[in-house]
Amino acid sequence: MSVTSEEINYLIFRYLQESGFVHTGFAFQNESHIHKSEFRNANVQPGALVSVLQKGLQYADLELHINEDGTERDCSGAVGLIGPHRCDKAATKKHKRDESLSRTNKKDRKEKDGKKGGRDREKRSRTEQEEDEKDESMVDGDVAEDMSVVGTPVDNSEVPEQPKAIPANDILRLKGHTADVFVCSWNPSNPAQLASGSGDATARIWEIPTGSEDDLKEPTVLNHYPALTENNRDVTTMDWNSSGTLLATGSYDGQARIWTTKGHLRHIMSQHRGPIFALKWNKKGNYILTGSLDHTTIVWDAATGEAKQQYEFHSGTVLDVDWLDNTTFATSSSDGKVYVCKVGNSEPFKVFAGHTDEVNAIRWDPQGELLASCSDDCTAKIWSLSQDDCLFDLTSHTSAVYDMTWAPYDKASKETSSRILATASFDKTVRLWDATSGACLRVLARHVEAVYTVSFNPAGTFIATGSPDHTINIWRVTDGSLVRTYQGEGGIFQVDWNSTGDRVAACVANGTLVVANIKL
Repeated sequence: MSVTSEEINYLIFRYLQESGFVHTGFAFQNESHIHKSEFRNANVQPGALVSVLQKGLQYADLELHINEDGTERDCSGAVGLIGPHRCDKAATKKHKRDESLSRTNKKDRKEKDGKKGGRDREKRSRTEQEEDEKDESMVDGDVAEDMSVVGTPVDNSEVPEQPKAIPANDILRLKGHTADVFVCSWNPSNPAQLASGSGDATARIWEIPTGSEDDLKEPTVLNHYPALTENNRDVTTMDWNSSGTLLATGSYDGQARIWTTKGHLRHIMSQHRGPIFALKWNKKGNYILTGSLDHTTIVWDAATGEAKQQYEFHSGTVLDVDWLDNTTFATSSSDGKVYVCKVGNSEPFKVFAGHTDEVNAIRWDPQGELLASCSDDCTAKIWSLSQDDCLFDLTSHTSAVYDMTWAPYDKASKETSSRILATASFDKTVRLWDATSGACLRVLARHVEAVYTVSFNPAGTFIATGSPDHTINIWRVTDGSLVRTYQGEGGIFQVDWNSTGDRVAACVANGTLVVANIKL
């Protein structure tokens, strides 16, 4: 094996050309005499330099994690070109999770292990074996006790009314991805435009027709190159800016990208040393916030794509981020901590340390007064910046709480629905909570597997949930009744309502998106 400086120079030259650095590439070509080299007309694949570097890192990763006796050292920490490597024991959690799934078939295992693009590979520690070992009669009893508004007696003999299935002619299946679809997001200003992200190293922007599938146009494909292995191909997170003119995506390759609605790549943001699991625009649209496996959070200048500030106070994977306002944000991590920070300050000004396990998600309430968090410790908590301890400790779930959302806030009517928090858990239920009292209002308990995702419609009157049991359920908030259901062909990773509340999109493990017209 031999490597010459001419070969390296040519790969650098091609990298400069592919990245749009035309003048820099021209100067480099003249100084290095590439135009006189025998490689000047060599045919190399796009992204060849990055490909070679990543293969080198893979070798370095192997070298770092082989013990003297030849055994492999468990570690999921990122190995980067710059900066020291920090071992992370999170990889052992995937092994525990795989053991807990031994009783499921191979198809179900693939769906569950694919959750959120790779986040399962690094993050989830709560096993479903705990659920299987619980006495089902006890769980059913707890649910029956809680099936209506607190204080209202329940007739346990009443058989729940069977929900109406969403008709086949109200279902649109979007095909084109070649791997599991993990994330989706409706354009906030265009209720017919939907973005999706997949394990095939692409995101796609779809224009949803009002008619049949025959009216569906080809989507705009956003290619995330290079994608060398199955382990770094996943598009893990995405978010539109508030005006719906730009889409940001985060990927398992550690890069965030900004795209136009036409599919033009505006910026690549490449300072993380590990997969990106969380990404959010602020409302003003001048900053993007990302959180990564490398334990850091970065604030990016959306206009230039440059990192404005990097925060390194977490000791574990950053699992979620959320903006309170245009300069204040919160972060959560596998270290069990929640930090609240302000752009420009190097240290957090608030630390919430009440969880005893990984904090999966955080959400500021629509009025900007409360922060909710949910964790693998089976609890959700509601916090206020005015005190260090949580306002309410929501402890009724019996397994990891994975997702949550606040009911929308209607400024005109000032409805109390803005104080309802919905939490989704591996215990197969969704719970609705009154954030003014901490009381559990309702338990939504018709899924037969873990609930991965929950979303309110814009009016706050209905809620959509999705599960690896292949089911999308639509529930009425006022009485907790299940009003619509859809049985699909794969596990549901995420659901999202459009801005007009007449469509729900769902990401499916079989590589499709389902868009359901909701008529209630």
